[in-house]
Amino acid sequence: MRTVALLLAALLSGCAAPLNEERRPNIVILFADDLGYGDLSSYGHPNIRTPRIDAMAAEGVKLTSFYAAAPTCTPSRAALLTGRYAVRIAMRFQGPNSTDGLPAEEVTLAEALREGGYRTAIFGKWHLGSTPGYFPTEHGFDEYFGLLYSNDMMPPWVRTDRPLHLYRGAEPTDEYPVDQTTLTKRYTEEAVRFIREAGNDPFFLYLPHSMPHLPITASVSFAGSSAGGRYGDTVEEIDWSTGRILDALEETGVADDTFVVFTSDNGPWRNMPPRMHDNPAPLPLAVLRTDAGSTGPLRGAKATTWEGGQRVPCIIRWPRRIAGGQTSSGMAAAMDLFVTIQNAAGLHPSGVELDGRDLLPMLAFGAESPRDSFFYFRRTQLQAIRKGRWKLRIARPADDWGSPELIAADAPVETELHDLAVDPYEKWNRATEEPEIVASLRSRMIEFAERVGADLAWTPGG
Repeated sequence: MRTVALLLAALLSGCAAPLNEERRPNIVILFADDLGYGDLSSYGHPNIRTPRIDAMAAEGVKLTSFYAAAPTCTPSRAALLTGRYAVRIAMRFQGPNSTDGLPAEEVTLAEALREGGYRTAIFGKWHLGSTPGYFPTEHGFDEYFGLLYSNDMMPPWVRTDRPLHLYRGAEPTDEYPVDQTTLTKRYTEEAVRFIREAGNDPFFLYLPHSMPHLPITASVSFAGSSAGGRYGDTVEEIDWSTGRILDALEETGVADDTFVVFTSDNGPWRNMPPRMHDNPAPLPLAVLRTDAGSTGPLRGAKATTWEGGQRVPCIIRWPRRIAGGQTSSGMAAAMDLFVTIQNAAGLHPSGVELDGRDLLPMLAFGAESPRDSFFYFRRTQLQAIRKGRWKLRIARPADDWGSPELIAADAPVETELHDLAVDPYEKWNRATEEPEIVASLRSRMIEFAERVGADLAWTPGG
């Protein structure tokens, strides 16, 4: 009955054209950095105001069980753009001293869409390679402006001799040091220009914000304006940015035919290591202990495989196809966007084994989630699986910063089973009560780890 009601509502509102109609949507992905599940007012934050993102949710679908593909930046972005868990790609952490990046043989969403006739652009943080051969313009993007990696990857927080530069295309700009207070504003201006210049051509706009990754900053217009403090200033400027982009779509007459996603790469960095807040830096780049986001009621944070590390806000709007005012608890993941977007554009990806699923029936017609399960990786280690309402996590206890190298090699492996339908907070371990579920999910973990070449925290036969 829910499916019929949603379809009828969409038809009556004039926004549910047949899925096989030959109309290629524009694509916009707005990707925040380290934004937590509880950081938007529509997801329950009591002090941070995000009216434009909240309005986008009212005009589309708000997902409450959406997962970033990994709890850290590089693998999360690799999976988003390839539709595959990063462990399949052997994608390692990227920084200023890295010499490799996203393999050339991996087909990105930008490459697929450009091959299909789309203009493509990225304005913001790349983090998938910072040397020749690995730039965004070598992975399907016509235009690039932004930082090649995280905004903290410079002294005093990171040991490197490489200056943090803004890049345009494959060349660094002359700006040094980078004025981080204006990054959100400048990315937004580039995005609005790109939308206006697209004309009648379909386009793919990818805006991976550098914020609210530490060190957080905001422009003069937003600094000191939020009841949520410095962190609130930063998030509320991202909300403004989202509004400017949505306004540009309206002004150019393409809003109804544009598939817009707002989400985050992983949970908030509230478990920051001492190197971030113990190192002095001039304001506004100084890092305070309060400069971190919220997971809401969820356990964990960035770099952990608890829910707070990977369950993030996700809002999707496409007026031509998707009825507004929906909230869905259907399980979905960042890899699903790769498949969903290509199917929406009539491209139908094939070839390599993908981990994404097509969400369009769920989004447009209220169908059940196509995702049977989700696997939680920390680097190359498979630590947890969710299947339906059940989540099994088998791993050594995470330290305060979620860093496996800081965990004693002989620390005992802990097995926890949680019923996420009634315990999304992961407070009550049901493992001893449900041994058959533990055994079944454990077998699924072993099988998948063998298939993708991942490690486990335990010996399967032991």
